[in-house]
Amino acid sequence: MDFFHAQDNARRSTWRLVALFVAAVVSLVLLTNLLVAAVYAWASNHLQPGRLDLGTMLANLPAGYWATISLGVVGVIALASGVRYLQVRSGGRAIAEALGGRLLQHGTGDLREQRLLNVVEEMAIASGMPVPPVYLIEEPSINAFAAGFGTDDAVIGVNRGTLEHLNREELQGVIGHEFSHVLNGDSRINLRLIAVLHGILFIGLLGRGILYGVGRGAGHGRSRRSGSSAAGPALALGLGLLVIGYAGTFFGNLIKAAVSRQREYLADAAAVQFTRNPYGIAGALKKIGGHSAGSIMRSSAAREASHIFFGQAQRVWLGSWMATHPPLERRIRALDPHWDGTYPVLAANGAAPAQPGAAETAGVAALADVAAPPAETSAAASPVEDALEVLASPDEVAAAVGRLDQSSLDSAVRLIDGLPVALRDAAHDPFFARALLLALVLGGSANHRQRQGAALHQRALVPEVDRLAPLAAGLHEQQKLTLVEMAVPALKQLSPAQYRHFIDDLIGLIKSDRRIDLFEWVLHRVLVKELKPHFEGETRERRTSDLAALRAEALVLLSALAREGGRSPAETGHAFAVGLDALGAEGDLDAADDPNFARLNQALVRLRTVKPLQKPRLIKACAATALADGHVSPREGALLQGIAAALDCPLPPSIYAARRSAEAG
Repeated sequence: MDFFHAQDNARRSTWRLVALFVAAVVSLVLLTNLLVAAVYAWASNHLQPGRLDLGTMLANLPAGYWATISLGVVGVIALASGVRYLQVRSGGRAIAEALGGRLLQHGTGDLREQRLLNVVEEMAIASGMPVPPVYLIEEPSINAFAAGFGTDDAVIGVNRGTLEHLNREELQGVIGHEFSHVLNGDSRINLRLIAVLHGILFIGLLGRGILYGVGRGAGHGRSRRSGSSAAGPALALGLGLLVIGYAGTFFGNLIKAAVSRQREYLADAAAVQFTRNPYGIAGALKKIGGHSAGSIMRSSAAREASHIFFGQAQRVWLGSWMATHPPLERRIRALDPHWDGTYPVLAANGAAPAQPGAAETAGVAALADVAAPPAETSAAASPVEDALEVLASPDEVAAAVGRLDQSSLDSAVRLIDGLPVALRDAAHDPFFARALLLALVLGGSANHRQRQGAALHQRALVPEVDRLAPLAAGLHEQQKLTLVEMAVPALKQLSPAQYRHFIDDLIGLIKSDRRIDLFEWVLHRVLVKELKPHFEGETRERRTSDLAALRAEALVLLSALAREGGRSPAETGHAFAVGLDALGAEGDLDAADDPNFARLNQALVRLRTVKPLQKPRLIKACAATALADGHVSPREGALLQGIAAALDCPLPPSIYAARRSAEAG
């Protein structure tokens, strides 16, 4: 799956959603005008009993009413959609919490929950995106979802039945399916669709409110005459709006079906590409077919979010025409053409299968007692070496953005398991994760470290920072960034006040030596990008389609990479020239030092607004600059990964891990 084309297609689907929404609104406006015309004709005695005269109704409605009613309907829909959008603006966690999800944490002792957390963490690290929080939904059916405006605020939700009935391969297929929705931009569309559909359905809620008001008024003892003269038209208006509301439900289901069905096929294909195992996700779909509860959600909150799930979450009465997902049989046969058409029999409340064994829970925290791979491991046997052989050119580096496959997963497992156990454990706890990240930027002489510790506002963290700092000191950049990504779910559990204090302390440590080094810059960029949307909500950005208009910013970017990798002025100039050629532009190297990366930050603020199909050329030029001498060093790789994160292009860390492995061998 091509990440950049998928992102562009997602943006095009947004315009398709807008077109469908406009068509639905126009239909609702016309229906509401006709309803008000009929009620007005009846109330003013222009409509003869037993005779429906459309011409009479339209002719007797004052001209000014048409504009007022139309603007009123549009305003009500826009207001309702806007309010719902604000409610889901916090990202995927708003949906997970509305569904009654429970946030899972490492170390709970439940092997199935731990296996799920392992699978999600491995896939996130392998794809270069932050590890998303995972929620467990107490539903017996087999289902899952991904929700969020992007990789930074995405969450994964999984039903209890999914954990109880799927093995590790099947679970990997389901999670791979959900990761593809996040990486391809589907999750952003799905959240916007929830807000849009709420506005359409609000007309029916308004009609229900009018009926409720009429009923209360009749119950408060108004006279029969006044009740018959005033309540009759109001009752008719309320009933009419309720009927129109059902029409809105019809339009809403059509929109959901039109937007989501084809993308489910694409996500299934992406899951196979991720895991190289079509039978994993096919097995999960077969178990849905054989499960007494299937994939149906009991929660009433699942109705408006039915399009975000792995399987069909709501029963439909008009067949596949109104279904949000393709028929189960078609999805299975697309993955397993030789399927015999039978489903394994599973019971919703039957005996649970055996707990997963060590082979299924292997990886990440479940292997806390396994030592790191020995340094004498040969270069030929290193999985990270294999990754470098694949990513041997700038074109392949650009193609790796947003890509997840089995070799990347294997590399991620070994990378995570090679980290010190104490640091892995710290990354999974909200309190210790703060101490870990502060320890990662602690440096300099003993006196300097002591002054840094004394400057921390959160004094309770100081002993843990001191404990973790010696372990963190021996890590290289890739390992540090891996720990940062692993710590994201824990940091998202902080309160807003704790988050502000933590960021203040982190920035204070970074600035304590009056300069910002490379890792500190990358760390700050990654944290701001991944935590700010969670605590402050999504921000809209203006998009520009012309990368040529940002040539000056692109030159600043390539110059920064060339300066980092060049050991001499000649090497720096050569690296810049190679990157410039890949970009297809002309310009001069910016050789001046950028001690606090101020120029680079300003350049990235504008470059991140480039449309998806413009970004491959930019990533390719960056990779060409870093690879000008034939390899990517850990420092170049860290800078490249920080740049890719700032550009919303998740880049697997394996592109620069092999250099260190080769040097160690």
